[in-house]
Amino acid sequence: MMSESLPPSTQAALRGLPSVNALLKEPALQAALGARGVSPVTEAVRSVLEETRREIRDGESQLPTPPDAELAERCLARLGAEAKPRLRPVINATGILLHTGLGRAPLAEEAIEAAAAVSRGYCNVEVDLESGERSQRSHAVAKMLGGLTGAEAALVVNNNAGATGLAVAALAAGREVVVSHGELIEIGGGYRMPEVVTAYGAELRAVGTTNKTRVADYENAIDEKTGALLVVHPSNYEVSGFTQRPALEDLAKVAAAHDVPLVHDVGSGALIDFAPFGCEGEPVVGSSVLAGADLVLFSGDKLLGGPQCGIAVGKRRLVEKMLRHPLCRALRVDKVTLAALQATLALYADPETAKQRVPLLRMLNAPLGELRRRAEGLACELRRSLSGWDVTAICDEAYVGGGALPHRSLASWSVALKPSDESSEDAFAQRLRAGSPPVVGRLSQGRLVLGLHAVHPEEDSLLLSSVVSAWRSLES
Repeated sequence: MMSESLPPSTQAALRGLPSVNALLKEPALQAALGARGVSPVTEAVRSVLEETRREIRDGESQLPTPPDAELAERCLARLGAEAKPRLRPVINATGILLHTGLGRAPLAEEAIEAAAAVSRGYCNVEVDLESGERSQRSHAVAKMLGGLTGAEAALVVNNNAGATGLAVAALAAGREVVVSHGELIEIGGGYRMPEVVTAYGAELRAVGTTNKTRVADYENAIDEKTGALLVVHPSNYEVSGFTQRPALEDLAKVAAAHDVPLVHDVGSGALIDFAPFGCEGEPVVGSSVLAGADLVLFSGDKLLGGPQCGIAVGKRRLVEKMLRHPLCRALRVDKVTLAALQATLALYADPETAKQRVPLLRMLNAPLGELRRRAEGLACELRRSLSGWDVTAICDEAYVGGGALPHRSLASWSVALKPSDESSEDAFAQRLRAGSPPVVGRLSQGRLVLGLHAVHPEEDSLLLSSVVSAWRSLES
């Protein structure tokens, strides 16, 4: 029933709206019914009519009622927007290099080409071309990982959470996993280490305290029920001050003396030392293997800079146990992931090549002077186009992200945009996200800040045009 409190003109406009069936008889929508089907077209019509009703009630739509032909065009536009792919390339101007919401590490061109090559047809994902017999799926990358880390064997699964769960299930199901109280981590999506351990059939035995755990705490906890010692790198937080953690080498000696596997979850998966990038504190996978960890677990799409996957390297007998476990098949990766990972690992054969070709490493190595030059150039161009706005190149900070190095910032440069209307920065950010390509920045102190550390120099012209287009749509 129409509200009597609405003005007569508004009530008349609402009464003038066609029914769903009447609007569907418009010629343009009749053609769409044949091309798209009844359900999506009808849903678009309902959505547009409801939106128009709201606009009329709220005074956002000019009276009188829009003609049916205009409403039909809106429906077609809605159908076109919904037909666009939901997953789209985005310019990451957040200043966070490994942005989880934006897909983490961009791949090297070599990895993209390798993934495309195996996607076009068949490949020997589980066939030994020399013998013609079936082979282990990740055999090729396992050899490469062994060469890069010094491990005896390796296994690749869907992500590091999967690698951790598989390790617990294969090595410690029905037994205890000993871990420090200070390493009972939670990462994004509510993933908690205590729940992972129990979900995969083991019992958690926490030792020490939040800030101090000693070798003796682990050793005193080992008994006939112990399945594994687990060391977890707290990659997304730090405990500082009155703290103590045992050296991995010392824990390895204890584990070996009691014939218990030592599992090290390093998380982000650095294959080289990140200290030269100003990022100290991330464990290097090869160093963990050298220190005596029996199994090292890490992600492929973080500091390694490859595709999403979870990697386990270590003692052959432990990796083979994981391979034989029924969960391994459920967690296995496809040929596209393996091809991209293989191509990424090949770049690490020469660390200097990796620094130039792996996008994450190249971004970390970006000269500050070059970032400043780009920021000042973009700011100059934007000042010419964005009349009445305050546009400034600013000295800023960037972050690695992805749960790595939470308190380590990188000196960087950004472009800060302050609208003439202080209330419009949210609307402007929304228009940027809706653009082509979408641009994701960050709001700070009444400004939209576009960080350049994760923006490829070749994207600068696209960033410029997207900002100008969003400004025009906001000002019109």
